[in-house]
Amino acid sequence: MSLNIPSHFDLDLGLDLDLHGIPTNYSFAITQLPKINVGLDPMTFKVEPLEIKPLDMSFRLKEIPSVRVHFPVDYRVAVGFLGIELACVRLCGQSQVITEPYVPNPCERIDTVPPRDIPQPDRG
Repeated sequence: MSLNIPSHFDLDLGLDLDLHGIPTNYSFAITQLPKINVGLDPMTFKVEPLEIKPLDMSFRLKEIPSVRVHFPVDYRVAVGFLGIELACVRLCGQSQVITEPYVPNPCERIDTVPPRDIPQPDRG
């Protein structure tokens, strides 16, 4: 950016009066410009140390949810020699994980009914 300031200014008052020896044309000139400094004060940044406070976070189950999970199992116990299976026992079925108070399902219920008195025929 540049700024051009003229160094000479002419001022003509344009008076046609006779002022007894006082000149009517005046000339003004700027012979010297003052020194102009434009600047910014130095900016200081104060960096404070960053403090990271530990975050105490915990997760817990107040109560284990009541569920009954069934999953199929297929266990195989084998005896082998040189990669050849000699004997094998397989246990297949269903396993359960129960976290609820156990109440047997209708298919698991074993009703203990006292034996009925069966009348015996008279042999007499």
